[in-house]
Amino acid sequence: MTAHPDLVAHAGQFPKRFADLAPGIWSAVGFAASNVYVIEGPDSLAVIDTTESTGAAQAILAELRARTAKPVGQIVYTHSHRDHISGAAVFAEGGAPEIIASHRFASDIVGDRGGPQKALRDRTRRQFGFGLDFPGERVNLGCGPGDRPVEGMGAGHLPPTRWITEDRVQASLAGRTADLIHAPGETPDHLIVWLPDRRILFSGDNFYHAFPNLYAIRGTPYRDFAAWADTLDRMLRMAPEVLAPGHTLPIVGAAAIAERLTDYRDAIRFVVEATAAGLNAGRTPDELAAELRLPGRLAGKPWLQEFYGRFAWSVRAYAAGTLGWFDGNPTDLGRLPPAEEARKVIALAGGGDAVLAAAEAADDPQWAMELADRLIAAQDQVQAALRVKVRALRIRAEAEVNATARNYYLSCARELEAETP
Repeated sequence: MTAHPDLVAHAGQFPKRFADLAPGIWSAVGFAASNVYVIEGPDSLAVIDTTESTGAAQAILAELRARTAKPVGQIVYTHSHRDHISGAAVFAEGGAPEIIASHRFASDIVGDRGGPQKALRDRTRRQFGFGLDFPGERVNLGCGPGDRPVEGMGAGHLPPTRWITEDRVQASLAGRTADLIHAPGETPDHLIVWLPDRRILFSGDNFYHAFPNLYAIRGTPYRDFAAWADTLDRMLRMAPEVLAPGHTLPIVGAAAIAERLTDYRDAIRFVVEATAAGLNAGRTPDELAAELRLPGRLAGKPWLQEFYGRFAWSVRAYAAGTLGWFDGNPTDLGRLPPAEEARKVIALAGGGDAVLAAAEAADDPQWAMELADRLIAAQDQVQAALRVKVRALRIRAEAEVNATARNYYLSCARELEAETP
């Protein structure tokens, strides 16, 4: 099947390569969804983030061992997302490195957290396109390559042994002076790592070459947009000359870094300010998601294209995170159950045959899906409606520049095809 050419080209942000950032400092990009960085000291190594799987970590370790035999003495988790913490046991090589994390560290792969974990796992699988064919269906992840090792996914985590509780701590990483700084953004437990002698900033997921994932469709608690923007201000004041993000290629040059971080901050603040203004004016989240757009000076920036996050999702997330689920319309305080609403609408439209005919003839795949959903909810013309929805999902996917949306559409199409004779 076809894919949006811009999404295909976005794969240039994560070529598989193990490269020098500076003498004795290496970057591993394209081996997994997230990047790994290694700092070499006189007698040992420090590893910043460890990927999503033991398979990916082993591939990176092989590249590292072609350059040095020094042991890994320290591991830093920039934050607790599973794609950054799941290969630690591989880098430890049976030893006992110091493992550093924020005292706010909390991961869904550590312990039994209760709640809707099955729903989260199912939606995560769809978002990242597990089970989709590569190449063809899964183009990339928006933040990393579509084709990478998944053996040992989530299996190599090691618990932190040192908790960073202060706002900023000076530490020795493999014998090099570094600052470990609390920097909430994509998660509240983010640490960034600053090497002042080299002016290298390891920023975790507070920046990557795509619109920020202010809301993940797999499901996530509210990500504090204002705190994320404030962190970007802090990163700008540091004036880094090398920016080493958790995803996509490192950036070299103070001016290039400043431009990208400024645009990222301004985009997040625009979501906050424009959405708040719209809500204060009595607009609903649905209306604002449909109407608001980034201002022109930001909309065309390559690092703000919607390969991973999406502007409209961010608008909805800000509204839900600050005001909750209710949109202010009293009708929505007690909406009819989906099946009952569907039956009434279908009857009003002249019956299931008429709705199905409209869905099959619809030029707009979104409208076709919405009509099909009503038939499915009402248990009316279900098999035909499923076929309509599968076709519409695949049409949407082919036109989609956002990798997570494409993966989700195609994953759901596959699931529905299993229900359709």
